[in-house]
Amino acid sequence: MYRFLNRAALKSEKDLNQEDGLCHNPWRLCSVEEVEDFKSVLRVLPLWLAILFVGTSIGVQASMTVLQALVTDRGLDSKFKVPAGSLQVIVLISSCVFLVLNNWTIYPIYQKITHKQLTPLQQVGIGQVFNILSMAISAIVEAKRLKTVENEHPMSVLWLLPPLVIVGIGDAFHYMANVAVFYGEFPESMRNTATSVTSVAFGISFYLSTALINLIQRTTAWLPDDINHGRVDNVYWVLVIGGVLNLGYFFVCSWYFTYRKIQDDNRQDPKDVTN
Repeated sequence: MYRFLNRAALKSEKDLNQEDGLCHNPWRLCSVEEVEDFKSVLRVLPLWLAILFVGTSIGVQASMTVLQALVTDRGLDSKFKVPAGSLQVIVLISSCVFLVLNNWTIYPIYQKITHKQLTPLQQVGIGQVFNILSMAISAIVEAKRLKTVENEHPMSVLWLLPPLVIVGIGDAFHYMANVAVFYGEFPESMRNTATSVTSVAFGISFYLSTALINLIQRTTAWLPDDINHGRVDNVYWVLVIGGVLNLGYFFVCSWYFTYRKIQDDNRQDPKDVTN
């Protein structure tokens, strides 16, 4: 694949100086190393695109959770009321906890049982499954909340915590695994860039989440000013459908993806997502 790029390293009479035989226009002629480095970046581009929808769904969920929290009972006792914007801390706490659990318990237990290591692409796939599950639970919770709108006692804000915990678990799986994939596949001259590629994807995703929310507001009646008269649960179901399609796209990309470097004999087959 990408063999056509090899032409960039082929010398022609137009590229060489007739007097000394050296290249007189470096913009027209690339070295073999430069071509191979560019191929390495193109190979991981489809996997990078799969991150965009995951980040978009997380961004939409973060915005919707604040709106939901504002219309729930946020009082834990007579004196303390949970700030609506602080609920995202649950995602960070959950992610940090499971990063530790993954490295200390889950991954070692999996390796002990199966005698195989979870490869980065497998970890990314697991993280995306947790992300889809989180959106589905958010939709169910919102449907339950809408049924309690006419009651005197609104639903407790604590019902919003389980989806946030689950999305944090998903982050613990897919975020660091994506960083590992890009760091291992990028050329050595771009290793510093590789560590920031995942963060860039999530940054773009949050802009896309804003665009998606605006699109839903313009084309549907699901997000009015008062969400008690809207259907935020339908927004979450759209994210579930998109997440399933994105997961299928990721499976296809992973099936055809081959690791650039095999570190040891215990490494799994590159088509690891289906194992």
